[in-house]
Amino acid sequence: MTNQLELPTIVLASNLWRTAFALALFCVLTMVTTQSAQAQTLTVLHNFTGDSDGAYPQSTLIADRAGNFYGTTYSGGLGVGTVFKLSHRGSGWVLTPLYAFRNHDGADPQLGLIFGPDGTLYGTTSLGGDTGFGVIYNLRPPPTACKSVSCPWTETVLYNFQGMNDSIDPTGALTFDQSGNLYGTAFGSDFSDKRPPSYSSGSVWELVHSGGTWTLNVLFDFTSGNGVNPSGGVIFDQAGNLYGTTYNGGDGGTGTVFELTPSQSGWTDQTLHIFGSMGDAPMAGLTADHAGNLYGATYVTGYAFELMPSGGGWNFNTISELTGDIGPSSNLTIDSQGNLYGANLESGPARQGNIFKLSQSGGVWTYTNLYTFTGGSDGGIPVGGVTLDANGNIYGTAAGGGAYGYGTVWELTP
Repeated sequence: MTNQLELPTIVLASNLWRTAFALALFCVLTMVTTQSAQAQTLTVLHNFTGDSDGAYPQSTLIADRAGNFYGTTYSGGLGVGTVFKLSHRGSGWVLTPLYAFRNHDGADPQLGLIFGPDGTLYGTTSLGGDTGFGVIYNLRPPPTACKSVSCPWTETVLYNFQGMNDSIDPTGALTFDQSGNLYGTAFGSDFSDKRPPSYSSGSVWELVHSGGTWTLNVLFDFTSGNGVNPSGGVIFDQAGNLYGTTYNGGDGGTGTVFELTPSQSGWTDQTLHIFGSMGDAPMAGLTADHAGNLYGATYVTGYAFELMPSGGGWNFNTISELTGDIGPSSNLTIDSQGNLYGANLESGPARQGNIFKLSQSGGVWTYTNLYTFTGGSDGGIPVGGVTLDANGNIYGTAAGGGAYGYGTVWELTP
């Protein structure tokens, strides 16, 4: 059985963008106010066995209209990861494997599942495919009703990443535009692997659907001046601009927040904020509220921030320390009241992570610890973010722990 305290090194650091686990930890800012809400009840909905159901889930769950959840596991299945569905059955939950990757069709899916306009699933793998640099894929259910216990979905590889020509290691959340085109980020080569700068410092890409085929266009290649290694995906505003974060680069060397603006001649990059403190490094992407404010979190120092549009520019504010040894690696989630939710990757006595809420009143943000993982039967190391249902229940995955040591899917109820 995998030792839980070694899980980040064993499971996560094998991919380029996960090398952040080797960074030193730094002191954090003083937060405004803190509350504890450990009265929340965590229920494990599934214990991964490391077999056909998968192992080490790292994705944020997504939900369909019927209340079913979908996610990925980094390993298990045929050895290089799975896509699964979790659905209500009676008074409990049942996990159904939908697809097991075989390496040539992708390997090590981590983040980025999304429903397309056609109602099917789209995602990326960080490795595998024809080139080994990762793929963008589509999963479709069987065309007729399933009459057997196992009914795998059909995978179609839409694109194989090519390395130097378009970057490597697709990461972060995916998003569609109104025309049905898909957008995302690729992390690129790591500073530690000694490849020349021309190899790749990451990219923002667009996958265009036309006439039954998909074509990838690189919208922007990153260089050290405007940030490198985007990892959290991108989001749109109402004007069609894209926003995201980079984990490295910028004048401070610890990442940036960027905006890409479309024009007839291409996309123009503008740096909205440069992180200057050693170890800031946002691994997660951005979340927007109805007013167009942007929210995110840093990874190593672990604090939440806000960017507010003002007079043609942007004001950056630190809104709360997140009290974790390592902050979120996945985007924050916002509810209809403007509260923010997320998961610190490492925190608590066992350094197994926690779930938190940020609420605002009168311009003051309050941090509430909702649950701290032990790394035991409840799981530990919540790499993925959190998902809310209409009743305010919170759902997510833990990359380790559980009954078999391969992670869990959990529900947190008030």
